[in-house]
Amino acid sequence: MKLNSSLFDSIRVKPDKERQQETRHPQCEWEGCTKAGTHRAPKGRDREGEYFHFCVDHVRAYNKSYNYFSGMDEDTVRTYHRDSVTGHRPTWKMGVNSAAGAAARDGSRTRVDDDTYQDPHEVFRGAGTGRRRRAQPERKVLALEKRSFEALNLRTSARGQEIKSRYKELVKIHHPDANGGDRSSEDRLREIIQAYNTLKKAGLC
Repeated sequence: MKLNSSLFDSIRVKPDKERQQETRHPQCEWEGCTKAGTHRAPKGRDREGEYFHFCVDHVRAYNKSYNYFSGMDEDTVRTYHRDSVTGHRPTWKMGVNSAAGAAARDGSRTRVDDDTYQDPHEVFRGAGTGRRRRAQPERKVLALEKRSFEALNLRTSARGQEIKSRYKELVKIHHPDANGGDRSSEDRLREIIQAYNTLKKAGLC
């Protein structure tokens, strides 16, 4: 092979690993270290997107002592964690951005009251007065709920405070403390408590 061959131009000596790191990475920013800064470490809160460059040993030491919430009081940290659930984006209550909510904000009320609606375009002109009354479907009482009402000696239409008052009344009657320690009514008391919990889980009280 001739020394002036074009093949010699394509031959390159591969540098060792340390030399590659020195040329590709800046020097470690840890004070007194001269190694290559092969690993990035975040600079902290309010400096997102900025990084230190450390060697592997010093990035480990930095990570052990790193605390994103350093300098923040407990209330601020608690607020941060709560907002992180929604990705720190603003949220609204359900219905705020609906058509009805928008109409209420700009003053064009489409709703008359809880049960009736206006018909400004007379869509339902042939169906009466121009207002439609919403049908209120009655909630069906399940078998377990019905037994619970019976255990509390209540009508199935009872709701809220009526159920709670009856529950407290029956507990006072059948609790052993109210009967001088007599435990003969324990089964009845257990039945009352279970019935109340069933109705509570169903959202009836």
